[in-house]
Amino acid sequence: MRSLGLALSAAGHDVRFLIPRHGCLPTDGLKTQIAELPVPILTEDQKISIYASNIPESQVPVYLVDHKLFSDREGIYGPGGQLDYPDNPERSALFCRAAFQLCRALQWFPDVMNLHDWPAALCAVYLKHLEGFGGFRSTVSVLSVHNVHYQGIYPKQGFEGFRLPWELYHGAGFEDYDRLNLLKAGIQCADAINTVSPSYSREIQTPEYGLRLDGLLRHRSRDLVGILNGIDSAVWDPQSDPHISQAFSIQNLEGKAACKAALQREFGLEEDARRPLIAFSARLSPQKGIEELFSPGASCAYAVCSDMDLQFIAAGRGESWCEEEFASLGRQLPNFRGIVGFDPEFEHRILAGADYIIMPSRYEPCGLSQMYAMRYATLPIARRTGGLADTVRNYNQDSGDGTGFLFDDLSPKAIYNTVGWAVWAWYNRPEHIVSMRLRAMSQDFSWTDSSREYAALFANSLAKKA
Repeated sequence: MRSLGLALSAAGHDVRFLIPRHGCLPTDGLKTQIAELPVPILTEDQKISIYASNIPESQVPVYLVDHKLFSDREGIYGPGGQLDYPDNPERSALFCRAAFQLCRALQWFPDVMNLHDWPAALCAVYLKHLEGFGGFRSTVSVLSVHNVHYQGIYPKQGFEGFRLPWELYHGAGFEDYDRLNLLKAGIQCADAINTVSPSYSREIQTPEYGLRLDGLLRHRSRDLVGILNGIDSAVWDPQSDPHISQAFSIQNLEGKAACKAALQREFGLEEDARRPLIAFSARLSPQKGIEELFSPGASCAYAVCSDMDLQFIAAGRGESWCEEEFASLGRQLPNFRGIVGFDPEFEHRILAGADYIIMPSRYEPCGLSQMYAMRYATLPIARRTGGLADTVRNYNQDSGDGTGFLFDDLSPKAIYNTVGWAVWAWYNRPEHIVSMRLRAMSQDFSWTDSSREYAALFANSLAKKA
């Protein structure tokens, strides 16, 4: 949101952000924009405050909705390791109706409300069925679906707090096997829908990836587009990155070797420039293909490290069995190291030092790691799905073309064979690896083109409504 908003603002658009003030966000440095604002949800109006600030290093405003439903919670979606607070429907309704009340208080009415995932999807319903008059008469809603796996499904009793007539429970698309589905209602009511890569927008219209929303998404296919996410090319720049041991560039790759040696030392591996270093860095969740890559007795990580002349590092946090398997593999294999944990600075060092990054995702709406990696001359070994299919060009061992190594089947055998292919190229086609690295670094994954596509989507949505 930040990168897209700043790119649109730089293009001359009036962009403003609205987020809840969760308990993890302190009020230090925030100014009170509105001390008390009524929001009509639940059985009686809720009083909220609005704090204001700017997106860091910009003049783009960000408003924060302050209410105990957000600020008195230790988590965002749920406490501790639990995913959901049971009153998340009410929290979503408070946030969404607050958007309309804030605009009225500011006397600022947007052309477009860009809504991100199920927590904001109710805005599309309110705009279509309740709020679309006065200053909002010409406003359109564009719902950005970052991951259709997360739909905001709750008991239907939560609908009572929305202050919508019960006929809209079915009529606006909330009903989902006698439960409440916030994302489904947003998809049905939004003026336009986008996902974060072209391939993912097509995949979610199939039963395999649509998670029971594929029929509705096919029905809305004329209003559904995929726009590839961008990356912040100033933050992810090996020429100026303060988190890596030595800078390097497409004109001079010498620093890449120093970063690799530093990463080997950090993980306690032998400093060896000759052997390829493969990295895995992701959330330890089934989405990322961890069963096929790491599960005891059925994965390929052990076989890869046993059979091939390479080094393998892994980092992440999530499924406890996978965290334990990192330690087990490290005890059994001298060329494998895994750590439990993750932070942004650490990812910079991994991507700068590794030769390959492995991404065997079950599905990947967009994926950013492969784009970061290519910027740092690290070649992806990835499953051909979603944004991975849109950003990685498969290796041609005859011509040397490509920016990575792709496979289709999500299986230990397919992962093993593709890693073997990448290792074969490392030892037998070193000139191809060099040319692929330079080609990968030359790719433009900035927000420039993507922000233009968003602006075109917004303009088209406004034209349709007019």
